Amino acid sequence: MYVRGVPAFIIGNEIIEGFDANRIEAALDYKVEKCPHCQQKMRIPKGKGKVKVNCSNCGKSFETRT
Repeated sequence: MYVRGVPAFIIGNEIIEGFDANRIEAALDYKVEKCPHCQQKMRIPKGKGKVKVNCSNCGKSFETRT
């Protein structure tokens, strides 16, 4: 495998050359969301519908759509 763009990302089976935020986000299987109570950032899986999340920082629970 030879990649010429800088930076280069390998996400799953996809190679993304150069910084393309939309392609990078589409290739990831999670989204980053902040806890509404303490603003701690956490990864939440995409495509799961409505999920209940427990914050590892403050221990509070909240629901979100993915």
